[in-house]
Amino acid sequence: MLSVVLGAYGVHGLKGRLSSDLMNTFQTGVDYQIYHSLALMIACMLAYQWPETQVIRWSAYLFLAGMIMFSGSLYLLSLTGLRIFGPITPLGGLILMSAWLLLTLGIWENVQS
Repeated sequence: MLSVVLGAYGVHGLKGRLSSDLMNTFQTGVDYQIYHSLALMIACMLAYQWPETQVIRWSAYLFLAGMIMFSGSLYLLSLTGLRIFGPITPLGGLILMSAWLLLTLGIWENVQS
């Protein structure tokens, strides 16, 4: 829900207030938040289905942390213009990649057994 609200705010509330570059930055944050919210829901459902698989639970934690760091830093960067938030984005991206890896490993582990 939050990503839909932020997406609507970006389109309707920020249009004309941000440069096109900053608007694209904000939209990238929204896009990644939407995609990874779905991944987080899948990870949570699988963690419920396979409660003994800790790696899937960890992937869910990493999806949440990665979304906060990746999308959150893009939101802050675009809304404030402060470049200090820029270095947080790649760290959030690495955390999201780790979440995908753990989710894949967890699924693989359960499908193989």
